[in-house]
Parts: sequence; C-alpha cells; structure tokens
Amino acid sequence: MTQGIHGTVADGFEAVRDEFAAFVAGELPDYEGQVCAYMHGRKVVDLWTGDGCEADSLYGVFSSTKGAAHLVVALLIQEGTLEPDRKVTYYWPEFGAEGKAAITLRELLSHRAGLVGLDAGFTRDEIADDRAIAERLADQRPFWRPGTAFGYHALVIGALSGEVVRRATGRSLQEIYEERIRAPYGLGFHLGLPEELEPRYRSVQPMAPTPEQQAVLDATPTGPHTLASIAFNTHVPDPGELADYPNSRAVRASGPASAGGVASARGLAGMYAAAISEVGRRPPLLKPDTIAEVGQIHSTGYDLVARVHRSYALGFQALSDTLYPFLGAGTFGHSGAGGSQAFADPRSGLAYGYTRRRCAFPGGAAQENERLVRAAHSAALAS
Repeated sequence: MTQGIHGTVADGFEAVRDEFAAFVAGELPDYEGQVCAYMHGRKVVDLWTGDGCEADSLYGVFSSTKGAAHLVVALLIQEGTLEPDRKVTYYWPEFGAEGKAAITLRELLSHRAGLVGLDAGFTRDEIADDRAIAERLADQRPFWRPGTAFGYHALVIGALSGEVVRRATGRSLQEIYEERIRAPYGLGFHLGLPEELEPRYRSVQPMAPTPEQQAVLDATPTGPHTLASIAFNTHVPDPGELADYPNSRAVRASGPASAGGVASARGLAGMYAAAISEVGRRPPLLKPDTIAEVGQIHSTGYDLVARVHRSYALGFQALSDTLYPFLGAGTFGHSGAGGSQAFADPRSGLAYGYTRRRCAFPGGAAQENERLVRAAHSAALAS
C-alpha cells in the first residue's frame, strides 16, 4: 500500500495507484477521493484516500447521475417499451405545448429539444422534484428550434426522461433503477438515499481555487439572462450554491435524475461494468446492439449552453470524442460538476468511476481524471 492510499490494484494496474498517489501528494491536505475500475467485469482498481473517506463512503456526483438515469432508459429501449424515434407526445401528450409537438425521444435524449430551463426559473423545492420540473417544462417554449442545435440540459434532462419513463411504465425512473440495477448488484450508487445510509454520506465541499483560477472564474461571462444561467437556474433571486445541491437531504432523499445521485467510485464503476460485462454471473445489462446505439454520437459541435465543443451520445456523454480521445469509439458515460467521472469503454472492457469530496476547478470532470483514465486504459489494453 502506498502511504496514504488505501485499497488494492490487480497485477498490471499498479500505474493507476502511482498516478493517484502522485496527484494526491500535490492536493490540499483535506483531499478525499476514490477511484475504481473494472476490466471485463472484474474489479482491478479499488483505491481511496483522505481522513474520513472509506471504500463505501458516498459523495454527491452531480451529473454523473445522468448515467444511471439513462441506463434505465437504455434498458427500456432494448425491451421495446420506449422507441427513440417516436414523438415524446406519444408517451406524454401535454409535452407538445408551445411548439414542442414534433420533438422525438431521440432528440430529447441528445440535448436537442431546446428545453434547458424555465424563463422564470425553478424554486429550490421544485429543483429537487423531477415531477415538478417536468410539469413546469411541459408549458415552456423551446429556447431554440428543436433539432437545429443542441445545448446541455443540465438540471432537467433526467426529469424529462423520467417523465417519459413514468408515462410509459407507470413507475418512476428511480424505482426502476433501484429494482433492476442498483439492488441486484448491491451498488453504492443511489437515486434516493435511504435514511439509514446517511452516515456514509460525505458532504460536498466548495471549490477552493487559487488566485489565478479565481481570475479565470471571474472572467467567465455569467449574465442573468444567458442560456447558461437559465440551464443552471442561476437567474432566480436566490439560486443557492451548486456545491450545496446534494448537501440537501431533500435532494438526496428524492434522487433527482439529472444531478441528485450519491455514489462511491465502486458504485459508479460497478454500474458501468454491469452495463457491458458479466458481473457476478449475471449477463451484461445491455446487448451489443443497445451498447452501440447508446454510445453512438448524436450531437457534436458547439454546445449552446456550455459554449464549448461537446459531444453527446443517447442520454450519455460521448467521452472518446472530447475528454479522453484515447478511449475506444462508442465509450459512453457521464461526468459531474464536482469532479466525478464514470464510463464504460466497450471495446477495451474497461469501466471506470471516480469521486472526490471538494469540487474541482474548473468544474465538470476533474482534471486528474485524464491521467487516471489514461493509466487504467493503458493497463487494460496491455492485460
């Protein structure tokens, strides 16, 4: 065991431990984090560090939650319960108001619907309630002509997908996730954290930028009427801090499907391992055709909300096109605003999960993921 780093790595994956230790050595003394990886369904990396951090500690993973939500959607597409090219109104008639009648489920899942938020914004109670978000958005006009462009539906995509799931099945997305994915595999990745597991939750700590990093943040345009402000609900009078979102017990209890999940790195990696590989004598959750469908790039180019180049697959981020170009084509997963990252690379058989307690600069997937993912992927290819 490297000093300060707990856990194990399989033979051939020692470089991941070395990279983790090297990164941690340069971080603030209060750093807490976990990294886990599976190879063809076998756990090969399981590391954690920090005072109070254990292997099964749970962290707010923000938008990494979207991966769990859309794995449910992928299962329902695979079974024929949902059809990507049907109009959303086939399942949810009220959605068609204000020029949205022609939007397909595929366009919705690939962030092309133009429905990133509300003109008036959401209250704090509403942003913790997927049903309330969906009901309000049904009457909202799109912010661009649906299908002509795309932009990150940061706080609402899970509520929109979830309402389609509820209309098609009569059950919430969170219920299906718990019954079919989390519970069977015993995953430490919750969309709705039971009260008895609260002691395992480690509250999110805000970003601690250097003066140079703060200057970058201060220079970022954040006008109150921009698409980004609307998408992140910061245009309301008292939006609260993003870092505090999963620190609300109401959010953790309800598990909003866009950003309200809590997880360990084991839970993140274990879910993606189950998606593409045999785990514990259970067959992969997704069949090859479904894996190819959900990993295919659906939107790529300039993201109107994020204002950078991004690529989205079907409900997931297409990570090999943007963050990690060395990963296999068709890699699908999702990062989170605090720095979490999780994905499956079907071509190499690698599934990966990372969590950290303090929000990373500059937001989204923490920069250390690049070196950790590269080390894990190189080991996977060499094994």
